Amino acid sequence: MLTTVMIIDDDPIVVESLSLIIENGGYEVIITGYSAEEAIANYSIYKPDITLLDIRMQDKSGIDAASTILSEFPQAKILLVTTFEDSDFIQAALQLGCTGYILKQNIKSILPAIEAVLNNQTVLDNTIVNNVAQSVSQSNQEILSELTPRELDIYQAVAEGLNNKEIAEKFYLSEGTVRNYISQLLLKLELRDRTQLAISYYKGNEFKEN
Repeated sequence: MLTTVMIIDDDPIVVESLSLIIENGGYEVIITGYSAEEAIANYSIYKPDITLLDIRMQDKSGIDAASTILSEFPQAKILLVTTFEDSDFIQAALQLGCTGYILKQNIKSILPAIEAVLNNQTVLDNTIVNNVAQSVSQSNQEILSELTPRELDIYQAVAEGLNNKEIAEKFYLSEGTVRNYISQLLLKLELRDRTQLAISYYKGNEFKEN
């Protein structure tokens, strides 16, 4: 059974291009649309495995659509595809629970991003990672100072969207050791999951359980 994908973008040429790339990659484009309202309505009907959603559209933003969809379907996998690198958009998307944020300029990254999302990874375009990393807040710097050098390495790798196997290969560790480090980070930072780790790295937010 093929993975189903919904594509929403107010530019028909973009929709057509993405559809071609995705279907050639072995996925099924189950529905397309051109507005936030179509995204909301069609998600309820088709419940695609992954939704590709533009940020800026004529009726509402992709952030608005994602918020509405995720409020009703919290397990939805939404990958935002946009020309904008604004850090506020990125932070809003991750806080909502979107699974990724990539740039249309790097269209070749679409298929790897979909694969990563299917493996429950948070995906951020490398350009976005480099830009947002420069704006890490002072409060986050204080948090980072409490971590060991290896914990910092793992923390950044998780924020970049690497999975445990990729982190293990990058730092010549076993996957079990990586899992232990991530557990330690979650405990030290009082966070719940990898997505919160990524958000906290870029924004310095704390997601402490009440």
